[in-house]
Amino acid sequence: MLGFVPPLPQQTQHPTTGGHMVVCGDDTLARRLAVELRYVYGERVTLLIPPGRDATRPEQPLTQRARAVALFGRMSAAMNRNGAAGGASDDTNAGVEAVRIMEAAEPSDEVLEEAGAARAAALALVYDDDELNIRAALTARRINPRLRLVIRLYNRKLGQHLEHLLDQAAAVAAPGLDPAVLDASTTVLSDADTAAPALAATAVTGSSKVIQAEGLLLRAAERTPPGHGELADPGLCTLALLSSTTHDPAGAEGSDSSGADGPQLLPDRATVEEATGRGTVVLEAISHAGPDRAPSRMGGRGAPLGHIFSRRLRWSAAGVLAAAVALTVASVLTYGDSPLHAAYLTLLDLLAMGDPAEEDAGSARQIIQLLSGMAGMLLLPLLVAAVLEAFGSLRTASSLRRPPRGLTGHVVLLGLGKIGTRVLVRLREMDIPVVVVEEDPEARGIPVARSMHVPTVIGDVTQEGVLEAAKIGRARALLALTSIDTTNLEAALYARTVKPDLRVALRLYDDEFATAVYRTLRTAHPDALTRSRSVSHLAAPSFAVAMMGRQILGAVPVERKVMLFAALEVGGHPQLVGRTVDQAFRAGSWRVLALDATPPADRAPDLAAVPPYDPLGEQGPGRPSGLVWNLHPGYVLQAHDRVVIAATRRGLAELLRRRHTTDVR
Repeated sequence: MLGFVPPLPQQTQHPTTGGHMVVCGDDTLARRLAVELRYVYGERVTLLIPPGRDATRPEQPLTQRARAVALFGRMSAAMNRNGAAGGASDDTNAGVEAVRIMEAAEPSDEVLEEAGAARAAALALVYDDDELNIRAALTARRINPRLRLVIRLYNRKLGQHLEHLLDQAAAVAAPGLDPAVLDASTTVLSDADTAAPALAATAVTGSSKVIQAEGLLLRAAERTPPGHGELADPGLCTLALLSSTTHDPAGAEGSDSSGADGPQLLPDRATVEEATGRGTVVLEAISHAGPDRAPSRMGGRGAPLGHIFSRRLRWSAAGVLAAAVALTVASVLTYGDSPLHAAYLTLLDLLAMGDPAEEDAGSARQIIQLLSGMAGMLLLPLLVAAVLEAFGSLRTASSLRRPPRGLTGHVVLLGLGKIGTRVLVRLREMDIPVVVVEEDPEARGIPVARSMHVPTVIGDVTQEGVLEAAKIGRARALLALTSIDTTNLEAALYARTVKPDLRVALRLYDDEFATAVYRTLRTAHPDALTRSRSVSHLAAPSFAVAMMGRQILGAVPVERKVMLFAALEVGGHPQLVGRTVDQAFRAGSWRVLALDATPPADRAPDLAAVPPYDPLGEQGPGRPSGLVWNLHPGYVLQAHDRVVIAATRRGLAELLRRRHTTDVR
């Protein structure tokens, strides 16, 4: 593949024309995003990458440029095989080169000027360093106030403040900017937040993918093929047919292939009725969104008694207490004392604080006192041990928990980097028990795991005994989310030897490698469920559509493809304007799901945000009417309407490309 190089211009002497896209980054997401813009949306792209080797994948001695060239080469070959269907059209790059690769250590003023930021339509800053992205965003906004910025930030709170600041700067520097354009001038996204819901849902059998829109939750759920004589539940609508080879060991579910054996997105009714033995993804439910739920702590709050004192110490204390009770009962039966007085004398004897019994006290009293003294001798080391154990437990109360002995039905999560940390929080929001395995005790997510009392095993997952310490034999699923493909694969293979039917989800970057891994695992373990996920593949569509200036509500992974939910203005899209909902539906491309009945002047700019009013309350005269679902198929879409659609990447690209060619900046 490296021998084939598609048109990748490096002629810096030819200035880039306006309206192109600039992508700046230092890892896989930048390359995936450039491919998405070029081969899905047909845009001219300038890719700015650092020189030298890829720091994110040190195990493979390839430079950033070599990786980009190889990725573009594979995509060009795939497009040639498929006849360029759905890809960039010939007129998109007529007279200009489609992709330009630049190398620079960081996006300085001079570098951004050379990349054409002053004339570009959009700029994506997807470096793995938040500070570098912020500095470059401030510089780019000064160079081009009308530039659409898409910024990758891990810190969500900081991202909200930065988005507001850059929008303000755009409004001040370009006072005549259209408000609709201003709303999309700055978008702050996190690849971790984008991919975490899909990764967390993969670990839970039957869990739903959730998309939020105007205080409503859209749940897309996987349904297994119905048995013989059973009727399939279509839900509200069928969004996808899963691969026909999902349960075939020779299938290709692990790849991004779009052949006949791959998943079929947005099928028509006839296709759904004819499909047999295929699982489906359906729009299952629409419910109102409540306030964000804080992730729960495993084991509850506080330190239980069992975590402070060991079982042996507790049994020893119970034995001493039983001896004291028996001696008290003996005193009551022997002398006829009241139980309270007998207990008092017994405690005095236990603590060696009572007077010795004389001969006139009777032999029974002397024997009881001797036994009490012997029990008191056992009490002293018991008290010392209790003090030492309590001191040690309090000293380690803020340390990482070990997996409890009786834990079962949990998810084993490998890796606590940016992605693993977000997935951990997501799983705990769903009250799913988790055991984390992390090699670096100073990893980013260790404080999060400690604060939530999540059991954590510190060690190399490839070493023997580490997965056993995480109770992999009683786990419900394994999420291998480290940044090294071979480590994830080795952990999955070893886990399958311990528990052959374990549900496994792997984070794999290379699609060909993912396909081979999937087929092998399905052949060896046909009854187990295997999934492969690429974080950059899940996140790139959201970044790409944000660069196109449209609002993405969420993305749902279907095997290794992605289906997008977006909010679109109907005006300017001839495929939608003047058509009925039924006529506007195009199988395999897009489907209209809902209509925003809010008057245009009162529409919220962000449909993904929970509205400030109670969506369950009565709609007063001053309140927006919100989204209308279950639209009548005969409703005619008007130019002023805003709709929520489910679309494939290529379908949404077609809609946006038509708009782009008629409304060039």
